[in-house]
Amino acid sequence: MEFVADLHLHSKYSRAVSQNMVLPTMAMWAKMKGIDVLTTGDWTHPLWFREIGGLLEEAGEGVFKLKDQDSPLFLLTVEVSSIYNQGGRLRRIHNLIFAPSFATVEKINKELARRGVNLMSDGRPIMGLSSRDLVALVLGVDEKAMIIPCHAWTPWFSLYGANSGFDSIDECFGEYSKYIYGIETGLSSDPAMNWKIKELGNRSILSFSDAHSPAKMGREATVFDLPELTYENIRKAIMRPYEIATSPTAPRNDNMVKYTIEFYPEEGKYHYTGHRNCKVVQTPEETAKNGTLCPVCKRTLTVGVEHRVQDLATESGVSEQTADEHGASWMKDSSDKRPPYVSLVPLLEIIAEALSSTTASEKVKDLYMQLTKSLGTELTILLKTPIPEIGKRVGERVADGVKKVRERNIIVVPGYDGVYGVVKIWDGEQKTAAAGETKKEADIQLGLF
Repeated sequence: MEFVADLHLHSKYSRAVSQNMVLPTMAMWAKMKGIDVLTTGDWTHPLWFREIGGLLEEAGEGVFKLKDQDSPLFLLTVEVSSIYNQGGRLRRIHNLIFAPSFATVEKINKELARRGVNLMSDGRPIMGLSSRDLVALVLGVDEKAMIIPCHAWTPWFSLYGANSGFDSIDECFGEYSKYIYGIETGLSSDPAMNWKIKELGNRSILSFSDAHSPAKMGREATVFDLPELTYENIRKAIMRPYEIATSPTAPRNDNMVKYTIEFYPEEGKYHYTGHRNCKVVQTPEETAKNGTLCPVCKRTLTVGVEHRVQDLATESGVSEQTADEHGASWMKDSSDKRPPYVSLVPLLEIIAEALSSTTASEKVKDLYMQLTKSLGTELTILLKTPIPEIGKRVGERVADGVKKVRERNIIVVPGYDGVYGVVKIWDGEQKTAAAGETKKEADIQLGLF
């Protein structure tokens, strides 16, 4: 069975996060979007840990549901920030911890507190532990726990980050590298970019939303094929390479990552190299030619994810595009050794551009609710609902937008240095948000602050 999972989210106890990020509201949006399993997020925070413990009950091995409700299931994961010195450089690495039980969570929290980590400070706590020592601590508590590097290419806070990361998993995690079974792509990279990295050849490429508001959930997700939705089956799927799981001799009903749902990486806010304040932006080719010194302020540019991938790439990462029976375009590894992926634009954004409005407007939200009530979940509408049926319900303009997104027939002006890229479904027309809008500015517009 297929299960859509978004396992990197934040609660109202993290900085710059909507106060609507509470379990009941998250569950409501997950149903509309078609997400089967969410993370609670932020379980290191004592107040949130107490809150989720009171709201959830066990619904299977390592998975939980809202008490007395037919809700999507929840896993226990949390993002943590490690800031430390290694190799003569300051490192800032974000990692996602998966825990199989509340008992394991409680033990990990006690160990972190014992090492002086201020868990009350933020839902994503900052600690001086190195990534290596973090894995040692977590696996010392429970060998069934997992560590996944978050948004692995972000310049400032990630495993491969150009400004504070490493050139390899071995360099970051040392002897514990063998326990790093996958990485999270982040919004500024997609699987094809990660296929170019040799050490990721036998590791899972995962995608989750890192959402700070309910409407952003599911903008990236991982779809698992499991005989039953349990923590252990998800763990096995992440540990098991796709190539082996899909081989003719693989046991039936094996656990596997089937495909991922992606943001267009150009829309991510660190895709290209540049300087936001100087309004300088460079492609990887321009960076290779001109270097990383800003021509305006003469300081170092923020190196973009695409350039950083090219710096570390040793594999071809060849992909091919195919269309399914619904007209959706899928990107596939030409060697068929990795799961395929599909790139989407959130339905709210399609409707907003179709109506020359914003995602915060009441008419856009009303139309979204109307569509998801009458035609099914957001993911069903984006990937499978017949285009004429969408047109009958809400008009040809929205239907045409969904069709163009399925066909990858859109334009994305790449983001850089903290500036989100701009998606244009209809070229030459008014955009729904100003180019150069930062994440915080966008969230203020959406009423999240």
